[in-house]
Amino acid sequence: MANRLEISDAAWTVIYPILVAHRRVRVIAEAACRAFLAAVLWVLRSGVQWRLLPAAYGQWNTVFKRFSRWCRHGVFDALQAGCAQFPDLPSVLIDSTVIRAHPCAAGGAGSHAEAEALGRSRGGFGTKIHAITDALGNPLDFVLTGGQASDIGQADRLLELTPEGTAAFVGDKGYDSDALMQAIEARDRVAVIPARRHRTQPRAVDWFIYKERHLIECFFNKIQHYRRIFSRFDKLARNYMGFLRFVSALIWLR
Repeated sequence: MANRLEISDAAWTVIYPILVAHRRVRVIAEAACRAFLAAVLWVLRSGVQWRLLPAAYGQWNTVFKRFSRWCRHGVFDALQAGCAQFPDLPSVLIDSTVIRAHPCAAGGAGSHAEAEALGRSRGGFGTKIHAITDALGNPLDFVLTGGQASDIGQADRLLELTPEGTAAFVGDKGYDSDALMQAIEARDRVAVIPARRHRTQPRAVDWFIYKERHLIECFFNKIQHYRRIFSRFDKLARNYMGFLRFVSALIWLR
């Protein structure tokens, strides 16, 4: 059985060339680079404070500073993009999930809650992950907002992130709006979004395609097995996004 706290050899053969090619990553020794990512994975899985990182993984502050630097320079963005090979694009799926934030996530120095994708909703203090996946539920991209943000408010941004060649844009009733329907049609795509109950003239929906929407819910279930995703502790949105993109890369490599 695979050790969930380690990066497999097969995954590393894909990850390492991506890191070497990144201009902001300095790889002196392959083993040290792999050990660093193993330390990040341990924190990601366990959800503990960086200060509690076991000494076997290195000095916690050194690991944290390197992780934060990689997030700032988009290394994890490149890692996800490099691992997302051959997405299945007859359709893309969109949805969102609310992540509760720990009180320690507030108070980022020189910033404010809105800039760090934090806000209050009926569920409390948190962040909302707006995701877009391919037809198999593999992650393509994300938008982070405060927990109070509406789904439809981020639909246009998700549409802009849709890869070329996609035929159908699939979402639930929360994305039903005339403006979005027009934007989807303008991009020569088919909207597979059920109409809200109040519409006097409901749209036709391809229910065969729509029934695959559960795959994005399965994706949300997968990422919440990682404790640093399930509950947000990071003050900076870019650091939380770094964890999210690292998990996404690992999902692509399964």
